[in-house]
Amino acid sequence: MPLAIVQSRAVAGIQGAEVVVECDLGPGLPTFAIVGLAETAVKEARDRVRSAIQNSGLDFPARRIVVNLAPADLPKEGGRFDLPIALGILAASGQIPMAALAATECIGELALDGSLRPVPGALSAALAAGAAGRELLLPHGNAEEAVLADGPVIRAAGKLAEAVAHLRGQQPLPAYAASAAEDPEAWIEAMPDMADVRGQEMAKRALVVAAVGGHHLLLSGPPGTGKSMLATRLPGLLPPLQREEAMEVAALYSLHGSFEARHWRRRPFRSPHHSASAVALVGGGSRPKPGEISLAHAGVLFLDELPEFPRAVLEALREPLETGEIHISRANRHTRYPARFQMVAAMNPCPCGHLGDPREACRCTPAQIQQYRGRLSGPLLDRIDIQVEVPALPIEVLQQKDSGTDSAVWRARVAAARERQLARQACLNGQLQGSALDRHAILAPADRAFLERAAQSLALSARAYHRVLRVARSVADLEASDTIRREDLAEAIQYRRLALSLRH
Repeated sequence: MPLAIVQSRAVAGIQGAEVVVECDLGPGLPTFAIVGLAETAVKEARDRVRSAIQNSGLDFPARRIVVNLAPADLPKEGGRFDLPIALGILAASGQIPMAALAATECIGELALDGSLRPVPGALSAALAAGAAGRELLLPHGNAEEAVLADGPVIRAAGKLAEAVAHLRGQQPLPAYAASAAEDPEAWIEAMPDMADVRGQEMAKRALVVAAVGGHHLLLSGPPGTGKSMLATRLPGLLPPLQREEAMEVAALYSLHGSFEARHWRRRPFRSPHHSASAVALVGGGSRPKPGEISLAHAGVLFLDELPEFPRAVLEALREPLETGEIHISRANRHTRYPARFQMVAAMNPCPCGHLGDPREACRCTPAQIQQYRGRLSGPLLDRIDIQVEVPALPIEVLQQKDSGTDSAVWRARVAAARERQLARQACLNGQLQGSALDRHAILAPADRAFLERAAQSLALSARAYHRVLRVARSVADLEASDTIRREDLAEAIQYRRLALSLRH
């Protein structure tokens, strides 16, 4: 009884899960069945595969065809199994040699005319295929991302007939070569410059400290004071992505379907609107997909008008802000996506935006102000390391010709400070936890007493207390100091005063 086996890959989070496509041609009335926990889009492959095979000048066998996608308990979705199913049927019917499929994995959706369409998650499939020591055969539209995975040989086909000719040995497909990627240094140089921001020295200093340690940042001030300008300049202060980080980011965008091969080394900058749902922000859905927090992994997530986001959406951020990942549970699957982003949030001090603004009087009642600020919970504010006010500035400050330090200078200092952290503790200060924080944020007895008094005065929680320590460690690293000094602590404590006002 003819039986062909083709190797393929499903998507499980950002991993490529192995799927064995078994195609059996048996006696009986012509039928075509697909089993193995296949969703509707996979079962519809029966019609796509039949038409693609016939329109490619190949014979579709008039037999009883059963296709099994193993393992049976792994959900299968999308059109990514069209190509392996078609090749399995052709191998089982003797139209291509089975031996040619032994060291090859394949994914791809078929059009009715036999052309191949790209599918999401090709980079994850390529990484998994390389680890298994096999080649990967896929559509041309996925080749640019798949070739980033150093290891597997990538073969790209435009049509089913080309894949068949390759497996028959008639017209071998060449190994795909990557095109030139964008120079990450050139991209960083083209980012908005810190020198464009007039005044706001404290806010700019806070932005640099946040860049040093990977800290979350909240900017509060009247409209038009430069909060958005500051947020968009944070990516330009950060060093280029390391290859491991870039591969994780690329895998997430590949899964999301928005991957651009030329820009794969860029740090993400995501700025969702405040009308975004919790699923759009953290990910999920009936077929779980990464949300904005995962698409901002290793980059910046900018939340403008923070109190305007629904309360449930903001509370969903609490876990990923702490752990750097998001777990999405559904009835038939559990998915984990990385989400170690750096959050920059901006808000007005009151509903009208002019509380404390010398240019215009505030029109809000105390009850309205309290209700507005109450949209931000204490636990969420606790997780934001640095919180500063961005006040309105006089016109003469905005007209100053001296623009201050540009991003290139700050970027060099940030890179040096980050190198100090990685050499000392193998992670950024914002990620220090437990005993590691105790080892690397040692205080002199007098300085510890100073911090304890400040914690009591500001009513800091245990989480906020530890975040002050992490920020102080970053301030010290920015100043190239091996020890945390009193002035470093004082600066870190100053960055928590806004939280105190928001709670009252």
